[in-house]
Amino acid sequence: MDVEAPQPNQAVWQQEDVWVELTADPLSMERAAAWVTRPDCGAIVLFAGTVRDHAEGRPDVVELEYEAYAAQVEPRLRAIAAETRVRWPGVGRLVLWHRTGILAVSECSVVVAASSAHRGASFDAARFCIDTLKTTVPIWKRERWAGGDDWGQDAHEIMEIRS
Repeated sequence: MDVEAPQPNQAVWQQEDVWVELTADPLSMERAAAWVTRPDCGAIVLFAGTVRDHAEGRPDVVELEYEAYAAQVEPRLRAIAAETRVRWPGVGRLVLWHRTGILAVSECSVVVAASSAHRGASFDAARFCIDTLKTTVPIWKRERWAGGDDWGQDAHEIMEIRS
């Protein structure tokens, strides 16, 4: 199944076998899995992060709001994809998508998908992508729960991608 990417704009970048996107629109795990599927790739690993109903010390989370320094997101996601290809040259296709805006509990906030000929490279590449995205891409979340709202407690300085 060949899945078409949306028309490119400043928040979407697709080239050959990499699709990065920052969007306020809902993310589709099915679309990501379909897009990374290739005849020469027998393994697909998909990671999806969803909004959960709690955070440390914050029961009854009702929603998250994601903000991003949009001008820096696409270049950093592309750099993660490039480094992934250096580390795992057998990776077929990569998806790195993140949401912005207000998301309810259970909505998908981030999707990373990787395909390769064998499962090892897909697992390793997907884990590297999500772990690196979380530490190097300027996206922040604000948590809203029954007792108030505040920035997520896991906030940290943005690091550079380690090659």
